[in-house]
Order: sequence, then structure tokens, then C-alpha cells
Amino acid sequence: MTIYKHHVLLVDDSPLNLTILKEFLRHTDYSAVTATSGAQAWDILKDDPDRFDAVLLDRVMPDIDGMEVLRRMKQHAPLSQIPVIMQTAAISSQQMLEGLQAGAYYYLTKPFEEATLLAIVNAAVRDHDNYREVRRELHRATSSMTLLDSATYRFRSPEEAKSLAMLLAHAYPDPQKIVTGILELTLNAVEHGNLSIGYKEKTRLIEEGLLEEEIDRRLADPVYGSRHGIAHFARQAGLLCLQVTDEGAGFDWRKYLDFDPDRAYDTHGRGIAMANKLSFDHIEYRGKGNRVHAVSYLQGATPAASIQTDILDSLPQPKFGT
Repeated sequence: MTIYKHHVLLVDDSPLNLTILKEFLRHTDYSAVTATSGAQAWDILKDDPDRFDAVLLDRVMPDIDGMEVLRRMKQHAPLSQIPVIMQTAAISSQQMLEGLQAGAYYYLTKPFEEATLLAIVNAAVRDHDNYREVRRELHRATSSMTLLDSATYRFRSPEEAKSLAMLLAHAYPDPQKIVTGILELTLNAVEHGNLSIGYKEKTRLIEEGLLEEEIDRRLADPVYGSRHGIAHFARQAGLLCLQVTDEGAGFDWRKYLDFDPDRAYDTHGRGIAMANKLSFDHIEYRGKGNRVHAVSYLQGATPAASIQTDILDSLPQPKFGT
């Protein structure tokens, strides 16, 4: 008897397409459940919302289309965090942007190869595992973090980034909302900043299933492994400010703040946009891109831009190597 680690819902009104999808997943550890309509998919999802780790969703279906299923999922709290992989024929950039903004962060264009499907499914499930882990562990952190005014933390590895995200999330009014944003910014500081894993290199490592191994190798390296990230939290004038700095070379952050249709088919590259659009009220990078400020407004707080800038300017400069 096969014991499956992950469960995937396949939604397509074409029986042939479902057969192909199931065949592609047959030799993996994914258990595939199929639905031939949006209505059937919605019934399956709402009847067992904790079952699935990803949904492969056909955008165009005759009854309830993929976009409507996606909207319902995002409005249903237990389903809202499940990654949706949208299957489409050729669509315009505007249509893809609509899907990205609605919460479909992964895309497959029909017809697709088995390797392409598996790479996207693996990436979506990996991200979901990370988010689910930190959300489940949130209850272990102390609620007294809401009393925190200012604190500085050092972190070095992905595991330390996760622990920090779970701790700091409790300083915010909605820990479930904020934790994934903190996690994305701290993981970015580790992987892309301190460990210098570039975008194309990460794509290759994910496709080859070697990302975790390469992270461990670099953490053991005398140069990469000696680097730290520094996170500073401050509560001032109705703002909750998080400053994350790494020791890396920086990057051009501008194209990552928003969801980009050109990267919709990539196996990664969504984290900063998700933090910007879903977790924080404002994100800005400074300098060469190795320092990010993420701001949340407390209820009723609408600070003037000049006040916000003054507060961010007053945050302490991180000191490395001490």
C-alpha cells in the first residue's frame, strides 16, 4: 500500500487532460484526485479543506470557471492558503495578471511536458509546506510579543528564518497574515543574499531537486556560512516596522515588488510580491538591495509619508561581524 505525503486536486473538463495529468503524477508521492467541473471541484474542496496541498485548475470550464473557483477559495479561510496552479491555453498578459492578482501564483500553458508539470507542482507544494509549518507552529510563540517595542535578531539559516518569522508574527495584530511575509523576506536574505544563490541558479537547483543540498553546502562554507541576517523590529507612531538586512551583494528589487506575468511560469520568484501585496502595507528596499523595510499600519493609523520616512530613517544601522 502506497502512503502518499501530499494530495493534489486536478480540475479539468477534459477527461483526456485528466488522464494525462494523472499519468504524469503516477510515479511520484502525490495522490491525485480528479474533478471534471468547477462545481465538482468546489464541492470536494469545501467538504475536506485540509486535504489538499495544491490544486491544478483549468481556467476555462463551462459551468464554474477556474477564476470563480479561485475566488471562492480565497474567500474561504481554510482553503485560502492552498497554492493554485492555473492551467491555460495561450492567454494575454492582462489575463495572466488578473489571475496573479486573484491569487493564482503558478501557471502552466497547455500543452506542457511532464518535467515542467512536476517542477511547478514540486515548487508549489514546497512553498505550501513552508507556509503551513510556520502557521501551525505559531501557537508555540508567546502572545506577550504584542508588548514588544523594539528588538534586534540575528539569523543564519532557513530554519532560523522560520523560527524568527513565527516569533515576530506575534508582535502583529494578525499573526496568520503576517507570518508568510516575514518568512519570505528572511528566507530571501538567507538564500539570495548571504548564500548568493542567484535567480537562474535557484531555478536550476529546484528543477534538479538539489536546492536544499546546495543551501546546506553553502552554510558549511567558511565564507558563506559566516554571514548573518539582521532583523530589527520597532513599534512607533502607529507603525510596526521590520528592517531585514543581509551581507549579500544586493539585487535590483524593482521588478519583484509586483506580480509579473513574465515570471508566472517560473518555479519561484513570487515571495517578495506576496509579502508586499498580502502581508505588509508598505515595502521598500534601500541601498543596493540588501536592506528592506516592511511596514504594517495599526488600526486607525494613517501616517504621513514624511513621518513614515523619518521613522524608517531612524532605525538602527545593522552591525555585522560583532
